[in-house]
Amino acid sequence: MSDVVEKTLTALPSLLSLDSQPGSAKLSSTSKLGNLIRGITELTSKHEEEKLIQHELSSIKEQVSSPNTTMRQMRELMVRAVYCEMLGYEASFSYIHAIKLAQQGNVLEKRVGYLAVSLFLNESHELLLLLVNTVLKDLQSTNLIEVCMALTVVCQIFPKDMIPAILPIVEEKLNHPKEIIRRKAVLALHKFYLIAPNQVQHIHNKFRKALCDKDPGVMTASLHIYLQLIQENAEAYKDLTASFVTILKQVVGGKLPMDFNYHSVPAPWLQIQLLRILSLLGKNDQRTSEVMYEVLDESLRRAEMNHNITYAILYECVKCVYTIYPKSDLLEKAATCIGNFVLSPKINLKYLGLKALTYVVQQDPKLALQHQMTIIECLDHSDVIIKREVMELLFRITNAQNVTVIVEKMLDFLRLSKDDHTTVDLAGKVAELAEKYAPDNEWFIQTMNAVFSLGGDMMQPEIPNGFLKLLSEGFDSEEEDRKLRLFAVNSYISLLQGDPSKLPQRFLQVICWVLGEYSYLKDDLEPAVVLRLLTNLLDMKSSSSDTRSWVLVAMTKLCWSEAAVSVAQQVAETYSSSFDTTLRQRAQELQHLSRDSHLYSRVLPPGGSLEPVEVDSSLSFLDGFVSEALSAGAAPYKPLHQRQEELSRSKALSLEPYGLSLPISTSSCSITDRQSPTLLSTSSGLSGDSTDFSHRGSSTTLKLDGVKRIWGREGYLAQKEPVEEVAQVEIPSPLRPPGQQGDADSCHSKTPTPTANPEGDREKQLLASSLFGGLSSQSSMCLMEKSEPDIQRFGRKAKGQRTSSTPNEQRSNPSVSSTSAVDNLLCNNLPETNPEPIDSSTKQTFQHPESLPVANGACDAEAIVSDDDRKGRNRPVSPEERVEADESCENLSLTSHLPAELSGFSHSEIIPLYSNQSLALSACHVQTDNTVVLVVFITNSSEDANLQMQVLSEELEACCVCESPVGEVRGHSVSVRQYSLTVKRPVVHFELVGRLSYSLPAGMLQSMQFSYKLPLTSFIRPLTVSTEEYGSMWLAFSHDTKQNLTLIEEEREPLTATLNALRKKLSLHIVEIIGVEGLVACSLLKDQPCLMHCRVHAGRLAVWLRSPVADLPDCLLYHCQRALQEH
Repeated sequence: MSDVVEKTLTALPSLLSLDSQPGSAKLSSTSKLGNLIRGITELTSKHEEEKLIQHELSSIKEQVSSPNTTMRQMRELMVRAVYCEMLGYEASFSYIHAIKLAQQGNVLEKRVGYLAVSLFLNESHELLLLLVNTVLKDLQSTNLIEVCMALTVVCQIFPKDMIPAILPIVEEKLNHPKEIIRRKAVLALHKFYLIAPNQVQHIHNKFRKALCDKDPGVMTASLHIYLQLIQENAEAYKDLTASFVTILKQVVGGKLPMDFNYHSVPAPWLQIQLLRILSLLGKNDQRTSEVMYEVLDESLRRAEMNHNITYAILYECVKCVYTIYPKSDLLEKAATCIGNFVLSPKINLKYLGLKALTYVVQQDPKLALQHQMTIIECLDHSDVIIKREVMELLFRITNAQNVTVIVEKMLDFLRLSKDDHTTVDLAGKVAELAEKYAPDNEWFIQTMNAVFSLGGDMMQPEIPNGFLKLLSEGFDSEEEDRKLRLFAVNSYISLLQGDPSKLPQRFLQVICWVLGEYSYLKDDLEPAVVLRLLTNLLDMKSSSSDTRSWVLVAMTKLCWSEAAVSVAQQVAETYSSSFDTTLRQRAQELQHLSRDSHLYSRVLPPGGSLEPVEVDSSLSFLDGFVSEALSAGAAPYKPLHQRQEELSRSKALSLEPYGLSLPISTSSCSITDRQSPTLLSTSSGLSGDSTDFSHRGSSTTLKLDGVKRIWGREGYLAQKEPVEEVAQVEIPSPLRPPGQQGDADSCHSKTPTPTANPEGDREKQLLASSLFGGLSSQSSMCLMEKSEPDIQRFGRKAKGQRTSSTPNEQRSNPSVSSTSAVDNLLCNNLPETNPEPIDSSTKQTFQHPESLPVANGACDAEAIVSDDDRKGRNRPVSPEERVEADESCENLSLTSHLPAELSGFSHSEIIPLYSNQSLALSACHVQTDNTVVLVVFITNSSEDANLQMQVLSEELEACCVCESPVGEVRGHSVSVRQYSLTVKRPVVHFELVGRLSYSLPAGMLQSMQFSYKLPLTSFIRPLTVSTEEYGSMWLAFSHDTKQNLTLIEEEREPLTATLNALRKKLSLHIVEIIGVEGLVACSLLKDQPCLMHCRVHAGRLAVWLRSPVADLPDCLLYHCQRALQEH
């Protein structure tokens, strides 16, 4: 039962004046509500309760419908209906009467009516429309109680579509003379910002006024809004740092009234809120952090009381100190505080210390070394929560030296864990560590087998997906690939020869796929033997339908020998008549492929998994069918999000006015939610130096499957393990050194001191040296979630870079299927991996180092020019500069080989891609009116050569302009290849991966690989439209994004100057400038438009982009930001 309902029931007797004495807290023996409650408590079965409640509801329904019912009686009837709803019985007939009571009654009856409405209805209920006029009338009332009730209802259940109707009145209440009205108005605006942020952007200045309100309650309420705003865009509120610091100083100094104290601590929750805000403002900002040092020192010094609330303040102080720009004195005090928490005998404080240590270990890894023995002792702690937090801490400090010991400890804890959430979390962590730091193939396969066995079917599907994809893609070394796959095959054969009935279903599916793909690597293993082992899985009663489907697919890949065909035929006949449609289909495939060897070789060709599969993601083969359907009058296709949006618009009222100010951040105002992909594990708390809480693999709904039954008719069923009693010692301030409180602890502690155990201490020391190996030197440390100079062991290869197998392997592997099948395995949830570029040039004009953090998570595309290049014209020329000069001359010579039809268009700088003694590759891209053409220059420095070139990209479609990609290049000449580029999916920067195969007369077939990057701006073209056309297109587009950009203020007309700068940089078309607003249009090569609405607001350029293409607004916004930063 919620706090609101509890307080309501407590206040109802006095509220309704049901007693003979006013203010009495007891229900009258003659009140109908009291009789109802007493009657329910005396019942002995659920059936009797249902009968009584139904009779009560029938009585209430009859009385509320009677015209003779007075307002006082209606008030009591509503309370009885609320009680019945609280018990889970529907009383929907009373909803309309509750609204009428709020509309027609006096103050006391309005109070009950508003209470009932807030408990009966939700934000999407259709009856709320009838309440709008009542709320408007009460907001304008002179009675303070009515205004407070209306604002309370607005904060609780007022829907998004009705906000514009009451927003101006709520804004006026910010200037009300009564502080309670101002506080409730601020809370209402906070609720508006959470559900419709773009509708309250224009009143941000009034938020600042609320922050400076003379009443502490109003100021405290405004902090909720600012915490939300600063989390989204901290840079826009740096100027308020001094104000937040001043407020915190006054709070810590006890300047607030005594009413705000809690256990003699001044406004503790206000302190925690301010510390969180300061940590966001001071992150990676030395100048802003310096303003906070004094107040943080004072907060640490004053938090000396032994109470839980002071520990909470200290914890937030420690987080803030380690988040902002560091200062040595504060770091020492924070480290002392963490140490005293960790060394505390109280379990709650120990957990708080471990959580703080987990948060700061990436900034100060030596702090973990200071408490390594305490952490070792916590591994055997009786409290499961302490052990789980230690696992999170060990996960953060893992490196290549201690990975085996830490993973072993995690697996031991996983074997004993009975909590589903802990199992899913730890399984993901172990899989991530195994892939990142595996010392050898054998350890990696054994660890993943343990993860699959212990994680079971509860673990995230990304874990087996990633494992199968790693096996499929392999490494850069063909020998390493073979060893890893062969060890996996041997391991899984031994598991199937044992007792596979104990293995989880998801593990069995992994085994089936691996044996179907790579069992040919084991020379002494016949396919018929593998088929018999797989047949045993079909006969197990515990095998699910999905697992049997995987078994049949694996058997299909192995039925290429005569002995295997006979086994496959028997299985196919058994399951060809199965009631399961999927099993029947797989059995039919197995039967047909095993009978027809020619068809088998076509469907599963030898070495088929080594060839990239071309997928037409645009479904261009359906163009003819679509054209015929459209000409016949069929409606054009609408994406799912557009259909849902139109459906919601048709059902809901649209009261949002046009032309409201734009939000400061895009994170909360997008039409569609943009969420990050699910990762492998669920973080248990705080991640590194980031204040974001990462919940990997979590769900928004409760998972109650397998929950242990603890309560029954007899009461508590399960018995907890006895927990050792910890002495209730009042600990001095956690800021005091451990040495100063040792005497006090020894005096008050009632726990007997354990005798020294030399053998146990030696084992703990050895374990500590293994667990904390690699942390003694911070420079060589390799922590999780931090950039690492070394490439992880199991790094996956880029697409298109797969090494071909030897001829012997291809002949002996007629059953290997296409690797694209891996992408469809295990629930189709394979995580996207970003392939490493094969070859990138640092001289390319449109390429920027990918390590620079920029907006939208993308990389910039500008070359960096040093001051020496601009100024130093007369200094001596170095050998490196001579090489650059030679290359520029070579580029000039290659420019003359541009095709005549492209010579009149602008082109990028010619970039060298690859070179050896025989051939050299260079490339540039040419921007024509309707397309972008990639031009590849092939310089042959030897004899005539036959070559074949292939260019691929996930986001672009590259079509060779020449008749055939195969051709001859004459010796000592330059050949040109052209590729027309079409955008399939917009990204900030496109990457093309190419492969060139060539053969010289006297040599063998050779190949080279290259990559080429070009920005999205190469495809942007001006879109010339009128203002009327712009307006109709704007309403039709569904994908949008919003952001505040820098305004060029050097000119007299900053809006015009800013739009002209964007037009020159990005090839945009300025449709019209109207006062402080501007309309801009562009398109991706004429067929993918994007519109931009600009407005000058508070010295910034508020930009709103819309497009029918999902990713285009975000990508174009990134380039707009970069263009204005470089101006």
